[in-house]
Amino acid sequence: MTRVQNRRTAARGGELEDCLRACAVHSGKLVGSLDRRRTELAEQLRKLLVVFSTTGTATPAPAPAGGAAGALLKRAVKGAAVPAGGMPDALLDALLAVANKALECGYDDELHLALRIGDTVLAQRKNSRAGWRLRARTLEALGEEREAVEAYERYLELTTEDGFGVAARIDGLRRAAERERELLALLRRQCPAADGFAAGPATDVWAEGLALHAHGDWAAAEPRLVGALLALAAAEAPVADRQELLSQYLDLRTGVTTEPGALTEAVALYAEQRRVRMRGPVADPTVGGVDWISLGEFRNRIAGRSICLIANSGRVGESGLGTRIDDYDLVVRFNSYRIDARHTGSRTDIHATIHKHGFNWDKPVTTRLVFGGVSGDWKHSLRNRLVPGAQRYLGDESLRWPVRTIGRLGSDVWSGIPTTGFNMLWLLDFLDVSPTLDLIGFDFYESGAYRVPEAMKLAITSVHEYTSEKAWVMERAQSVTDMRISLR
Repeated sequence: MTRVQNRRTAARGGELEDCLRACAVHSGKLVGSLDRRRTELAEQLRKLLVVFSTTGTATPAPAPAGGAAGALLKRAVKGAAVPAGGMPDALLDALLAVANKALECGYDDELHLALRIGDTVLAQRKNSRAGWRLRARTLEALGEEREAVEAYERYLELTTEDGFGVAARIDGLRRAAERERELLALLRRQCPAADGFAAGPATDVWAEGLALHAHGDWAAAEPRLVGALLALAAAEAPVADRQELLSQYLDLRTGVTTEPGALTEAVALYAEQRRVRMRGPVADPTVGGVDWISLGEFRNRIAGRSICLIANSGRVGESGLGTRIDDYDLVVRFNSYRIDARHTGSRTDIHATIHKHGFNWDKPVTTRLVFGGVSGDWKHSLRNRLVPGAQRYLGDESLRWPVRTIGRLGSDVWSGIPTTGFNMLWLLDFLDVSPTLDLIGFDFYESGAYRVPEAMKLAITSVHEYTSEKAWVMERAQSVTDMRISLR
C-alpha cells in the first residue's frame, strides 16, 4: 500500500508566480529523462518559458534546451512581475498545455504539478471551463473521485456543449462508488467480526491479516483484511489503493473459500464497479439498433453519388454557399462542425470524428465514422459516447483508421498523425466510386477555425502534418477556386 496517503494535503496554491516557480523546478527534474511522456512535458515547459518571457515584464530571451530552460525560467520568475491585467490568454494556454502533458505522464509528481496549475488557473479565472475540467481529470487520476465529481459538475454548469462526455463520466464514477459501497456492505455482512478491526490503522491491520493468512489461519486473517478495507473506505483513501487491496483480498479468498456462492456474489459486485468506473454506464449496448458497416458496405452506400467535404474553417463560416452545399448527394462534416445554414448548408449525411471527444455525436446523421489509432481506446469511446438513435449506420473496425490500416501508410511514410479530414478524404479517394468529390473551404486553418463554441478554445494541434496533407490534396486536384478544390 505504498500509495496510501492523504492527497488533500498536496499544495494547492493559486499564486501565479509560485506556480511558475514550481514549473521551473520541475523542468530541472526532467533533464536526461528517457521517458517519452516526460520529454514531451519538458518541451511544453520550454514553450511556457518563451510565452512567459514575452507576456510578463521579464526580458524576452531565446529558449534554451534541457535543464537550462528551467534555470532561465527561475531567473525570469524571480525578476519579473505578472502583468497587472491578470493572466494573458497566451500564458493561460501555455500553462494548460503543460498541465495536460503532466497529466498524460500519470506519475505522482506530474499529477501534483497539474493540480497546482489547475488551481492557479482557477484562482486567476474562476469560471475557466478548461481549468475546471483539468482539475477534475487530475483529481480523478489522483483517486479523489468525490472532489473530481464536484469539479466535473462545475465544468458542466459553465458549458452548453458536453463534447468531452463529462456527464457520462460523472455517471460512471457515481455508479462505481455505489457498487463499491454495496460490495463493502456485503463483505461486512459476510464477515461480521471485521467491524472490530475497521477503526485501526489500515496498513497495520492489513499486514497482520496477511501474516495470519501466511500461517494458514484464514479465520483470524479475514476479519483483519476486511476491516482494513472498511477503514480505507471510511478514510476515503485513493481509489487505486482501495481497488488494489480489494483485488488482493478476493484473490486470497478464492484460494481458501468453502462458500463458492458467497464468493461469486462478491466477485460479481467487484467486477461491476470496476467495469462501470472504466467505461461508464452503457444504457443501450445496441446503440439504438445501429447497423455496423464495413469498408465494402460503406463503399456501396456512397457509390455513384456526389460528395462534398466541409471544412471547419473561418472561410466556410462566411461563404454564403449553404444552398450549393445542400445540393450535393452526400455532405460530409468533421468533428466539432458548426451549422449556419446560409453559409454551411443545413444537412449532414456523414459525420467523421476522432474518438477522443464527443462533439456533435448527438446530432442525427445517416452515417457516423469514428476514427482512432488505438483499438482499445476507440472501443472505449464508442461505448461511452455513442448516442442511441443519433446514427443509422456506424463504421466498424475496418473503417477505424483508414490511412494506417487500409492504406498501410506507416510513420516511416507518413510521420504525422493523420487528421480526421485527411483520413476521410484519403478513404474516399481510395474507394474512387464518386463522380464528384469536392472540398469546400479547405485552407488548412489559414482562416482560423469555425466550430461549435465549446470547441473554439481547442488548440490546432502540432501533431498533424497540415503541410503534407495540403500537398497531397493539391497533387490530386482537378480544379481549384477560392472556396472549392475538386478531386473528381
